[in-house]
Amino acid sequence: MSKYVKNLIADDLKNRLAGVDEALLVNVIGVDANKTVTLRQQLREKDIKLLVVKNSLALRATEGTPLGLAFEGLEGTAAICWGGEDFITLVKEVIELDKDTEYEAFAARCGVMDGETVSAERLREISKWPNRQEQLSILSGQILGPGANLSAQLRGPAGQLASQVKQKGEEDS
Repeated sequence: MSKYVKNLIADDLKNRLAGVDEALLVNVIGVDANKTVTLRQQLREKDIKLLVVKNSLALRATEGTPLGLAFEGLEGTAAICWGGEDFITLVKEVIELDKDTEYEAFAARCGVMDGETVSAERLREISKWPNRQEQLSILSGQILGPGANLSAQLRGPAGQLASQVKQKGEEDS
């Protein structure tokens, strides 16, 4: 491949990955063509993109970006996965596919999160974290919890007092 073609491919890859700060590298070697199509469809439904790249071209395209860390010293073929609602959701989906027996050769290799390289073992730990939506619901529960407790504590005695006044009113009638 000529240097001109390599530069064109690297520029196209740079444009595709513009604005992507967090991604995963996965192994798709050994997954047959039909299963790869099914795999890509499953990922596309969740707004996750999968792109098989040549390491040297990817390193050239991601040089100076947070994604460049993932390709430094990488050996073997890799595919890059990015997208989804947030990074945790992306990791959960990839790890779920990694465990799936239908795609035995599919495996998470590493990733980049917050400008740091993340190992495959660490990705398995991250997949157990709550995603953004779950974190927001936990946070709202923590914010609303004390207010609900206070409201219940204030209503309790007032309800008892109202009940006693009602009983006294019925006794006098």
